Amino acid sequence: MGTSGHTLYIKGEKNKELAKTEVLLGDVLSMECTDQTVVSRLKTVKLLRGSLKKRYVISILEVISRIHEIYPNLTVENMGETDLIITIEDQKKNGKVIPFLKSVFVLLVTFIGAGFSIMSFNNDVDVPKLFNQIYFLVTGNRSDGFGILELTYCIGMSVGILLFFNHFGKRRFTVDPTPMEVEMRTYEEEIEMTLIDEYSRKKEEKDVG
Repeated sequence: MGTSGHTLYIKGEKNKELAKTEVLLGDVLSMECTDQTVVSRLKTVKLLRGSLKKRYVISILEVISRIHEIYPNLTVENMGETDLIITIEDQKKNGKVIPFLKSVFVLLVTFIGAGFSIMSFNNDVDVPKLFNQIYFLVTGNRSDGFGILELTYCIGMSVGILLFFNHFGKRRFTVDPTPMEVEMRTYEEEIEMTLIDEYSRKKEEKDVG
């Protein structure tokens, strides 16, 4: 096909989740070309056919090779990732009961774990004894364990936790991502790098063998 002189710019996300087993180029790539018929044609090209609940790693070189099978003279410029992770998931709805029960379970585990950690810390440093000493130095009397120090300590800890996580229910205090979101993003990036490394290692073993 006469595509000499045209340049196709492609950009793919590192991790793409789809709810279909037949993956087309248009599902994983953003494309731009002065000849829009090229883009329209390539969007319908089949890239892979996979299975549900499975991940695939595809090198951008394989994508460019697939494009050149159709347009041999087309210049392709990659503006995105060099390796694409495609996750094929079954997006069937499980209703609201199961997600709600999962959320309740996670909240309970988080609440109990956080409470146990706080109590362990208070026990290790002996916070009640420290408060009693401070109360005695200031007032000259012994604290019964339920004074202003304990009250402000509880309020301060609650406010500190809310400010640290930058979140209360659906309300976000600032536009910055929460520490949990940062950790989850870091975790996702480590998974993506591991998948790409495993793919590269297996490909090298296959080529050598």
